[in-house]
Amino acid sequence: MTHATSPELSVLHALRVTGVAGDAAVSRRSGINQDIASELLRDFEAYGWVTHVEFGDTSGWTLTESGRDQDSRKLAEELDRAGGRATVEQAHKEFEVLNGRLVKACTDWQLRPAEGDRLASNDHSDPQWDGRVLDELTVIGAELTRLIDALVSVLARFGGYADRFGAALARARAGDGQWVAGVGVASCHAVWMELHEDLLSTLGIPRGVEPGSR
Repeated sequence: MTHATSPELSVLHALRVTGVAGDAAVSRRSGINQDIASELLRDFEAYGWVTHVEFGDTSGWTLTESGRDQDSRKLAEELDRAGGRATVEQAHKEFEVLNGRLVKACTDWQLRPAEGDRLASNDHSDPQWDGRVLDELTVIGAELTRLIDALVSVLARFGGYADRFGAALARARAGDGQWVAGVGVASCHAVWMELHEDLLSTLGIPRGVEPGSR
C-alpha cells in the first residue's frame, strides 16, 4: 500500500528538490494548501531549517544545512515505515540508465554540430533533427511513466513527475522549445533534475557518488 507523506515533510522536501521557492511555489510543488504551507515555512524558519533569500530578481525560501539534515532524517524514517527501499533502489537503477539518454537528448536540443564546429548551437532550422530529439523524449517519457508508477506504489509523493514531464514535452511539441531544457520553467530537464534529487535524497546518496559515477 502506498504511503502518504506528512504535510511537514511535503513542504520541507519541496524545497529540497526545487532549491529556492516562494510560498505559492512550495504549495504547488508539495500539494499542500498555501495557508498551511506558509505557516509551516515560518515554523521551519523559527527552527532554523529554512531561510529566506534574495538575489537579483529571484527570492524565496531555501533549506539551511540543518534543514537538509532534518529532511534527510525524515525521508529515511518515511522510507523505513513504507518498506519501500528495494522499490526505490530499483527505480534509481533504472533512472540512471535513462539519465544518459535524457542528457544526450537535451544536449542535442541545444547543440547541432556543424562542419568545423561540433559545439554549434541548434538554431532549430532542421525539423528532422528536432523531431528525433522530441521522439526520443517521448520514448523516455513512456519509460518514466512506468518508473513513477512503481515508485508511487510505495511512496505517493513521487506522483506527478511523469505528468509534469509529459506536459512540458507537449508544450515543446506545440512549438515552445524552452520546455525541453529551459531554465525558470518546469521543462523536461527541470522535472528530470528534481526527480534525480528526489531519488538521491530519499536513498541518502550524496550527489556524485552514485554507483558507477565518475
